[in-house]
Amino acid sequence: MTDTQPNQPNQPSGQPGGQLGSQSGSQSGHPGRSGGPGVLVLAGTPIGDLADAPPRLATELAGADVIAAEDTRRLRRLTQGLGVHTTGRVVSYFEGNESARTPELVEALLGGARVLLVTDAGMPSVSDPGYRLVAAAVEKDIKVTAVPGPSAVLTALALSGLPVDRFCFEGFLPRKAGERLGRLREVEGERRTLVYFEAPHRLDDTLAAMAEVFGADRRAAVCRELTKTYEEVRRGGLGELAEWAAEGVRGEITIVVEGAPEAAPGEVDAAELVRRVQVREEAGERRKEAIAAVAAEAGLPKREVFDAVVAAKNAAQKVP
Repeated sequence: MTDTQPNQPNQPSGQPGGQLGSQSGSQSGHPGRSGGPGVLVLAGTPIGDLADAPPRLATELAGADVIAAEDTRRLRRLTQGLGVHTTGRVVSYFEGNESARTPELVEALLGGARVLLVTDAGMPSVSDPGYRLVAAAVEKDIKVTAVPGPSAVLTALALSGLPVDRFCFEGFLPRKAGERLGRLREVEGERRTLVYFEAPHRLDDTLAAMAEVFGADRRAAVCRELTKTYEEVRRGGLGELAEWAAEGVRGEITIVVEGAPEAAPGEVDAAELVRRVQVREEAGERRKEAIAAVAAEAGLPKREVFDAVVAAKNAAQKVP
């Protein structure tokens, strides 16, 4: 769960990390080793406490023909902590080389290898490398399976104290302030609970932007260092949380934000309707789509929102 990528690390078990060869994998009875295509295994890894590692993770690490790791140094610490000896080839697979390495891994899979994909924490492909490889494997009719593991998204959601029946995961927000505001405005009226990842050094700016777009009183929870020694869940309004974060926060961060309240028909005045349409237009939506979205959020007919926009435009033109 990080948006920064490691440098090319050393290999954990003396295995070279260059070109992949065809793997016969005859040392075990895993599927995909009888002449047909192999199997891609996405393995969830602990987000903090090593004791949370699923038992199957050790089995898969020990039996894989190829282990593709986001950071091979972290993989070494994981295998040492679990007491696992790996015999397969270990290669790095992170954002910087994901596009180039995916074809090599697919070739190994087509040759019958059992390829295990692990990231630094949590499930591969969820704000981490893996999506490209999964898509490429599916396209080649290669079996893809998973070892379920801890999830920062679900853990934070459960601990937040906010509604959990419906939620959407938004991942990392853009780093640039203008793009970040635009992304937040896209979900300004979203009624489902929102979940975000964020780097600690950007947390105060992100919470301040959320308070600006969603309102300072919108309830939220900042979950820090989940399952680790200094785990902390800070709950409160977005404005209050932004002030707290301005003092500096460290660790892995997950933010959970309450969804927008459902507006009663007629509750939103014309000026607010116009403002919401303008925000969506500034974010790149066409006026027709913006009007339809705002009308749906406010529970009003599209004609009422359209009339408010036209009236505001006419009033602006009359100002000398």
